[in-house]
Amino acid sequence: MRSCPQGFPQGNVLHALQGADSPFRLDGSPVDGLPPRGNIAGMRALVTGATGFIGANVVRALLSRGYAVRALARGGADRRNLVGLDIEWAEGDVRDPSAVCAAVRGCSLVFHVAALYAFWARPRRLMYEVNVDGTGNVLHAAEEEGVERVVVTSSVAALGLRDDGRPADETVPATSATLIGDYKKSKFLAQELALAFARRGLPVIVVNPSFPVGPYDRKPTPTGQVIVDFLNGRIPAYVNGGLNVVAVEDVALGHVLAAERGRPGERYILGGENLTMREFFRLLSGVSGRPAAVLRLPAAPLIPLAYLNAAWSAVTGTVPRLTPDTARMAHHRMFYDPTKAVRELGLPQTPAAEALQRAVVWFEENGYVSPFRCGGGRAPGRG
Repeated sequence: MRSCPQGFPQGNVLHALQGADSPFRLDGSPVDGLPPRGNIAGMRALVTGATGFIGANVVRALLSRGYAVRALARGGADRRNLVGLDIEWAEGDVRDPSAVCAAVRGCSLVFHVAALYAFWARPRRLMYEVNVDGTGNVLHAAEEEGVERVVVTSSVAALGLRDDGRPADETVPATSATLIGDYKKSKFLAQELALAFARRGLPVIVVNPSFPVGPYDRKPTPTGQVIVDFLNGRIPAYVNGGLNVVAVEDVALGHVLAAERGRPGERYILGGENLTMREFFRLLSGVSGRPAAVLRLPAAPLIPLAYLNAAWSAVTGTVPRLTPDTARMAHHRMFYDPTKAVRELGLPQTPAAEALQRAVVWFEENGYVSPFRCGGGRAPGRG
């Protein structure tokens, strides 16, 4: 039996990246793919972060395609997203190398979905411990146990944006101007770590979801919180940036397709439709029956307000609605091009309106919307 790896001591991730060959470029040659899906269905797959938004949907996508699933969850984690599913549980934290190794052992595939997705975390080092060191622990364990494929959930936050506003693809590098805040920086470092492991032979595929929406967003995520706030009448105005909206079910299936068809050492944007914030709120209005925000604000005044909000949160111990990082990102048009994933993986492209409608229905049915505001989440004219 293989011995468990020791994992990444705190602070050693940057050292490991600097020691890798060309750590900030994707220049490894592709590895031969797995056999067609019919030959790998039934394999055991580990999903880290399985109780979360994307993770719970990945579990469902795997089960629907015949895989056996082992779910890694922290002790005391909210497991409601997976109630009633035929899965095996492993208890542990991705920051614990021995727990990760035990969870990986016996699995042919690993889907590393676990992450801290937030634009405000205290202490700040927690973001790097979970997102970077945790990724290192999973990759070390997968390498030691000889798994056949590892799919690492990165984010479009780890990619760059085009200066001319055109949608960015996987070739657009991140810069200091786009890596705003600890979340984006940590996801970039975790992505580079995964690519470094791929260059030394571990069959790693990186997927970069954009802004998923849909069911099982319990916390909710920052994007989900925007939807909840809109449904509760708390967004009277907007800054006209933009985002790429994708159905979380498409993102989940994209993970499985990446394991089945993706090329190790490659990145795949799991995205959908590019929308300005004005278009986003109009779609939300159409599927929910609530009025769209009509007041457009300039981005600049938000930044001092965000610092005041953050200072108040530091005193009160609360989480600010508006952080300096989100204020600085507000005017960016975060548009992305998922063509590579559509072409190579067969990523579905559910219309944004349909994805948003599913999100609205789930939030309403699960108590996130004031009963005085619930409207059924259905577009006009639909039964």
